[in-house]
Amino acid sequence: MSTAKKEYKRVTVKSLVEMKKNGEKISMLTAYDYSMAKIVDAANVDVILVGDSASNVMAGHETTLPITLDQMIYHATSVVTAVKRALIVVDIPFGSYQSDPKEALRSAIRIMKESGAHAIKLEGGIEIKESVKRILNAGIPVMGHLGLTPQSIYKFGTYTVRAKEEEEAKKLIDDAQLLEKLGCFGIVLEKIPAKLTKKVSEGLTIPTIGIGAGKYADGQVLVIHDLLGMTHEFNPRFLRRYMNLYEDMGNAISRYVTDVKNKDFPSDEEQY
Repeated sequence: MSTAKKEYKRVTVKSLVEMKKNGEKISMLTAYDYSMAKIVDAANVDVILVGDSASNVMAGHETTLPITLDQMIYHATSVVTAVKRALIVVDIPFGSYQSDPKEALRSAIRIMKESGAHAIKLEGGIEIKESVKRILNAGIPVMGHLGLTPQSIYKFGTYTVRAKEEEEAKKLIDDAQLLEKLGCFGIVLEKIPAKLTKKVSEGLTIPTIGIGAGKYADGQVLVIHDLLGMTHEFNPRFLRRYMNLYEDMGNAISRYVTDVKNKDFPSDEEQY
């Protein structure tokens, strides 16, 4: 027997746990600015991630490492201003939480106070246990992130699939269970085998959100620029493009340039 999907006027961390319990998949997308966030929120996306992927798609850096805490707060503030329904989660950037739990708490507090976001996200498992505990003890909701953790790219040396070997898979399962035990409300699983995602998801009461982690996660997340086809050179197996904005926008801009050069824009009707 099918049950009617519950309508959420405002998505909270409790909503996500409820969605998992009811078998409803969770939709999550990135946004970094007011205009894009307004569109994403109006489309009823459940979670908006102000990701440190802004370092790549907004600033053009090769990795997520260069983006600063101040920059993340700026992007988060822009998104919060636009959003009425979605839960807003913000990445704490590299270097703002790894070395010291006290620094991690200060970073999380700054994000929450200065941006108005609803939760933060951290990469790692047992290595960041004390940071997670401090942040949660301050009443700040935490989402975990396991598998391929982009802030550790120089440690991995590659963006290949993680946890294919038994030892790493076991650690990932242990880390996921630890994060739930500590009090995290959800975990992003990035670029791991689908069978492992299934095992992790079935062993948790909190939801998993997959990116390149297969269909068994409790939800899915993509970078909005990838989904819309604005980043045309990025072609991983897990990415489904729903538009080709790189081409469409390029054509539109080229037409504008031609119209200006040919003195076709503005027309008599387009002037005062």
